[in-house]
Amino acid sequence: MMLIRPVRRDDLAAITRLAAKTGVGVTSLPLNEERLLARIERMLASWDETAPLAEQGYLFVLEESEQQQVVGISGLEAAVGLAEPWYNYRVGTLVHASRELSVYSQMPTLFLSNDHTGYSELCTLFLDPEFRHSKNGQLLSKARFLFMAAFRERFADKVIAEMRGYSDSDGCSPFWEGLGRQFFAIDFSEADYLTGIGQKSFIAELMPKHPLYVDFLTPETRAVIGQVHPQTAPARAILESEGLRYEGYVDIFDGGPTLESYVSEIRAVRDSRVLPVRLGTPSTEGPLYLLSNDRFTQFRALLAHISLSDDAVVLSAETAAALHVTAADTVRFVPLFAEEK
Repeated sequence: MMLIRPVRRDDLAAITRLAAKTGVGVTSLPLNEERLLARIERMLASWDETAPLAEQGYLFVLEESEQQQVVGISGLEAAVGLAEPWYNYRVGTLVHASRELSVYSQMPTLFLSNDHTGYSELCTLFLDPEFRHSKNGQLLSKARFLFMAAFRERFADKVIAEMRGYSDSDGCSPFWEGLGRQFFAIDFSEADYLTGIGQKSFIAELMPKHPLYVDFLTPETRAVIGQVHPQTAPARAILESEGLRYEGYVDIFDGGPTLESYVSEIRAVRDSRVLPVRLGTPSTEGPLYLLSNDRFTQFRALLAHISLSDDAVVLSAETAAALHVTAADTVRFVPLFAEEK
């Protein structure tokens, strides 16, 4: 059985192994054991309710329960940009016009922006390539929405997700080569690593603050603005199926798109329901459901078939045990896919 649970200290070795498989561009999962341990400790302080808002975050792992093997990771940040500035580029337009000369032109631009300050963030999504099947990616990504639905007061009204931008098989980013390298004489892989260990704000502060004309960039750079890495396309599709949308903001290093939504408008948050548990033998004919308990420190989520009545959710004993619930408890549930009611 595949199970979502909160991160623990003893997950460090497994998470380090996952970080070694990410490649360039997953800045929130650096291959740096010290930074990963600090991240885990910050998450645990959030669950202990001792972390200030600027440091609050929640990290979940996907565990194969039979072998107790951690094969995936996903996270949430409660509010970005409160401890240090949160930068991205807003894709905008400047108009140059002269009635006397009959000139009117619209120029696409990149503005350095802090517009998402205080938003919550979906982050750190990575699934071991060997387990990219059987809807494991759907579970890993969407389980966070049930946590947000259960503990709505811990998150902002809006949530964002920075998508990994395009880079080639050699780890070269056309966006960085055409823009970032002009201000920093370092490779994209080094900039990516510095970002992952907490240096993003320092680098961003040295970027130009005035609007950048997109037409002055190379065709290769312009072509990847708002584009995702091929391995990130499935993650983007999952989030867009839940209602997140690209609204014209991109990462300052690789040009990847930022998706955003009001939390209340995310399909799995909006449509999730809570009903008491009834133990039994659920039908396997209907759709697959995303299920969770509503326990803060002992949160669990998984995929299962269920049977529904007006006043209860019928779960198998195995599913109930994995969720740490009994017939006296309630579960939160929503169809895994929007079209399945």
